[in-house]
Amino acid sequence: MKTDTIIKQEGIDALISKLGYVDAERFIVLITKESFDYTKWREKSLDEGLSVRQLSKKALMYSKNM
Repeated sequence: MKTDTIIKQEGIDALISKLGYVDAERFIVLITKESFDYTKWREKSLDEGLSVRQLSKKALMYSKNM
């Protein structure tokens, strides 16, 4: 089982790999600033095949409509 620290580091690495440093940081700020429940959003609206940017946009739209 991975530790929380390893999971956090791998998550940051994945974000940076897909979004680059600036957009990864923006993404983190966006999801920590707002009251956003990723698990509920994912259960309701995750569509397979969407890019990270598309998922991010959907997440932002969802959180604004809560």
